[in-house]
Amino acid sequence: MAKSKLKIIPLGGLNEIGKNMTVFAYGNDMIIVDCGMAFPDEEMFGIDIVIPDFSFVVKNSDKVRGVVLTHGHEDHIGGLAYLLKEIDVPIFGTNLTIGLVQNKLKEHNLLSSTRLNRVMPGDAVNMGPFRIEFIHTNHSIPDAVALAIHTPVGTVLHTGDFKIDTTPIQGSMIDLARIGELGKRGVLALMSDSTNAERPGFTRSERIVGSTLENVFKSTKSRIIVATFASNVHRIQQIINAAVNNNRKVAVSGRSMLNLLEVATELGYMKIPANALIDIDDIRKYKPHQLTIITTGSQGEPMSALYRMAYSEHKKLEIVKGDLVVISANPIPGNEKLVANVVNELYKKGAEVYNDPDTIHVSGHACQEELKMILGLAKPKYFIPVHGEYKHLKTHADLGAQMGIKESNIFILDIGKVLELSRDSARCTETVQAGLVMVDGLGVGDVGNIVLRDRKHLAEDGLIVVVVTISSETGLVLAGPDVISRGFVYVRESESLMDDIRTIAKNALDNCEKNNLKDWTSLKNGIKSRISEYLYRETKRKPMILPVIMEI
Repeated sequence: MAKSKLKIIPLGGLNEIGKNMTVFAYGNDMIIVDCGMAFPDEEMFGIDIVIPDFSFVVKNSDKVRGVVLTHGHEDHIGGLAYLLKEIDVPIFGTNLTIGLVQNKLKEHNLLSSTRLNRVMPGDAVNMGPFRIEFIHTNHSIPDAVALAIHTPVGTVLHTGDFKIDTTPIQGSMIDLARIGELGKRGVLALMSDSTNAERPGFTRSERIVGSTLENVFKSTKSRIIVATFASNVHRIQQIINAAVNNNRKVAVSGRSMLNLLEVATELGYMKIPANALIDIDDIRKYKPHQLTIITTGSQGEPMSALYRMAYSEHKKLEIVKGDLVVISANPIPGNEKLVANVVNELYKKGAEVYNDPDTIHVSGHACQEELKMILGLAKPKYFIPVHGEYKHLKTHADLGAQMGIKESNIFILDIGKVLELSRDSARCTETVQAGLVMVDGLGVGDVGNIVLRDRKHLAEDGLIVVVVTISSETGLVLAGPDVISRGFVYVRESESLMDDIRTIAKNALDNCEKNNLKDWTSLKNGIKSRISEYLYRETKRKPMILPVIMEI
């Protein structure tokens, strides 16, 4: 009887930022590591979030023994509620991670039906042939863990998102000793965070930001507004500490920020002095030098609290001359323009902006020297860079080769590509269905490439609607054609163009009548093709043309 092999199947988190998800399969058993989401790019008009394609997991739902979470960031837990609507499996995660998952499941009315299991770093759980060990790491959110996945063919070490912080705000530094022990015993494969693989050196400690914040607060007499990631518990704690040390009250703006504050405080991950927090409605009771406001929007997101303040759309907060806005985050690649636009608006309103990335922000991901340290401690036989775009994965793969791993033992995988491992071999085999699913409002997966193409077409060229009423008996035109323009030209300034469109539509209908073409498809196609040719000739634009025929 042939021995089973371990299969590693990434369904997200490779060649992209976000929606991390990996399936591990052995025989008739599977586990899932993380289930995240990503935000849409500029080509995904109207899309709210993007999640992995769960088709493969749903097809094999009877084999899935559970979902294991490395930490509580959206790109690792944001897709979980959508997965749990498809399959019923237990969830395993550390205390804060499960606390944040509970919040998400409440929103989807899934909390009572989901089996949530809290674990501690150092714990291990058995799921079929898998034994999953949780190893303490450092990241920009507490309770992050790496996973040692012990299988019949060997141990796979999955770092999750991590960095090596020797002076963390809370808890101890990453458990390098345990990673070294696993390396001595033998690690079959290492899957390691590649997000900062292009950055040399070491990632700085979070405490550096605390020192900067203290200096900023001491030297500022005006109101301070600090924008940061809602999930960065340590950063928020340091902002509150700096405010309290300088006799300031703290108000919080942004739903995600309020939710995290509630969960982190309740579970003991944040310590907020009595009377330090005030309601956002009470800020007018205090003078500017007595106030600090913590808000979302460090990435310039159009619906975020800071964006609404900058554009005078916030119901309770308005930027006034003299305000100091501290943006404690680096722009995620692709968000630079959004952030720059918000900063410009803040300056226009008379605010001062402090967003020096070298002093007011540190990354939660390991740089090259830390990545090499993990490679050196784990001594893996096979190496699989994960979490990042292709350039990050390739750079990390090169680091692995520099550390002595054979190039033939390094695998940069594609989403859906199956890597099959035994004790002494590794090879890519088949490809399973994988990709992205777009969530638009309550619709999950009902927006595909064709719909996106139409949305892009509408956004770029606009819409022309031609309305005609015809007789059901004679087929003659009774009313119209009427022309409606949306996003193409301003009708009042283009009356001659509109008249020409009406004439062309009428001629197209007359031509169909002469040729005895009375079916609606022929009528619509005749109108569309003639108007399209005319508009491109006159304007070099191709609006979407929508003929509407009514029969009476």
